[in-house]
Amino acid sequence: MRTRRLTAVAAAMTAATLLAACSSGTNSAGGGGDNQTLTIASVDQGSIEKVVDAFKAANPGVTVNLTTSGADQYQQQIRTQLSSGTAPDVMTVWPGNGNPGATFVIAKPGYLLDLSDQPWAGQLPEAFKKVAQYEGRTYNALFGLNGIGAVYNDEAMTKAGLTAPGTWTGLIEFCKDAAGKGTPAFALGIQDNWVTQIALYALTATTVYGTDKDFDTRMAAGQATFAGSPWTTAMAKYQEMNSAGCFQKDPLGTSYEASQTLAATGKTLGIIQGNWIIGLLKQKNPGGKFTMKALPATDNPAEFVMPAAVGAGYGINAKAKNKDLALKFVTFVMSPAGMKVFNEAQGSLPTLPDAGTTVDPGLTDLTTFVKDNRTVPFMDQLWPNAKVQQTMLSGLQEVFSNQATADEVLKDMDTDYKAGS
Repeated sequence: MRTRRLTAVAAAMTAATLLAACSSGTNSAGGGGDNQTLTIASVDQGSIEKVVDAFKAANPGVTVNLTTSGADQYQQQIRTQLSSGTAPDVMTVWPGNGNPGATFVIAKPGYLLDLSDQPWAGQLPEAFKKVAQYEGRTYNALFGLNGIGAVYNDEAMTKAGLTAPGTWTGLIEFCKDAAGKGTPAFALGIQDNWVTQIALYALTATTVYGTDKDFDTRMAAGQATFAGSPWTTAMAKYQEMNSAGCFQKDPLGTSYEASQTLAATGKTLGIIQGNWIIGLLKQKNPGGKFTMKALPATDNPAEFVMPAAVGAGYGINAKAKNKDLALKFVTFVMSPAGMKVFNEAQGSLPTLPDAGTTVDPGLTDLTTFVKDNRTVPFMDQLWPNAKVQQTMLSGLQEVFSNQATADEVLKDMDTDYKAGS
């Protein structure tokens, strides 16, 4: 039954991909004309716009056709657009190998322009280079370091008379107290399936990597699996949070956009997300203050680890209509001026030194965890293929709709992982 269901889902996604490719605004923007027009497709809604405005101000006469979309829609479209020659000049590219829009996945067929000769490429820290490169060549301009944790609405917390929990036991009590006051602890918008992984990653960072930082190395060597490992503990805790009322009603019927509104307006006390959410929350509540904390996964705070890694960057279409203008834009993104605009709008930390970025005060804990080396990369970034993550995302939606068990999902992830690249 489960195999047939996943096959049907895959078929539906293929149909949706082809339909999206025919109707998408990004696709229509891909046929730029003169050499002063640049086309960009991005998932950085709420921050890329400010960067584009700053770029245009520094380059009078340039026109930028910008299309933004959610990660799910974008990932379904971009491979089709690249293969059909209708992709934009500049596009969001994720680091590593974790999803259909990741560096390894779209650099391998030759879809991305080699950026190795750009000055900023040699300045990236070694850990970032690994996920920006394919076969030793740099293809991704990674501008921001991001983390995942619990982001609290300070005003809503004060109004509820509650404080951020510091242990796993305290987290469950916090959720029950918040629900009792009629304000759920966290907004969860898993109608967009990429969101399903966020809380799980926050829990996995501590339950898996808090005591075994070499877990990924052992996975790659065939000495560990998802099923039967502490990933099962993280899955169980995710489900326990749901049972304890940590989330609002009907997370499967709530979009990412709607979850932002819930957290920004105090309908929930916060949201478990990446630090990029802070800039989006402030757009919906300009006077609001939001603070990120590590999500407790055990009762020993000394064990806490936060997921932190370079976020999505920008690559250039190898067949870009305007390569020179595309290079100028990516150079701007990686310049101190461009990085400052992007990081401050997005609430991320800069990947290059001396970027002059003012870090949001709500990210003090994340900054401390990064400095203390108490972080682990986003789990999918070095998985051997994009299918592992896709299976996890759709599987988690099935867990929330009681169509699958956590053990089934983890076993399916193991199958995809073992298939290799």
